[in-house]
Amino acid sequence: RDDVSDWSSDVCSSDLGSGGIGKAMAKAFLAEGAKTVVLADLNADAVNAAAVEIGCSGKTCDVTNEAQVAALVNETIAEHGKIDLFCSNAGAGGAGLLTDAENEVWQMQWELHVMSHLYAARAVLPSMIERGEGYLLNTASAAGLLAAIGTGPYTVTKAAAVKMAEFLSITHADDGIKVSVLCPQGVNTAMAPRSLGDGQTRSEEHTSELQSLTSSR
Repeated sequence: RDDVSDWSSDVCSSDLGSGGIGKAMAKAFLAEGAKTVVLADLNADAVNAAAVEIGCSGKTCDVTNEAQVAALVNETIAEHGKIDLFCSNAGAGGAGLLTDAENEVWQMQWELHVMSHLYAARAVLPSMIERGEGYLLNTASAAGLLAAIGTGPYTVTKAAAVKMAEFLSITHADDGIKVSVLCPQGVNTAMAPRSLGDGQTRSEEHTSELQSLTSSR
């Protein structure tokens, strides 16, 4: 769409929408006049409560399950005719520094931070390409641009998420598909460190580590 300020006919879908960035996105889209917003989250009670609170639709979806992602997309298109903007937003931390992290942690982080974006694109792109327009907004992290201390699986998979978005943009630009990747720093959400307070961008622990590294150079 050439006029990105006109949301009146847009159908937007956001996963991990029961709180944090996903819920904030949904509120912003509705405030801008989006026709329909569909939230999705693994927690049925949470997503339904959020949907009621902000006045939109809510659906349950495990974004690491490709069949469920496809069902989310197909149901939304069946109910609303199209998806103009799909926000692939799910994410979580993982235990372990690097080689000490269990294989299960690495696999979970890969599924959540990389494959979920692929599943979403695979499901929603055909209808967007057929219409000649569509927008993918993938949430990665600042950790995908600059390694975050102490979180190897998270940092590596978020870097892959950035490249996924870049590759989607390169591959489908001529199809009328636009792609953005969101790389936030610390955000005061449920997955943030407990020491992350309002207005801060990193925990006191990480600040101390950064200062130690700087003084040792």
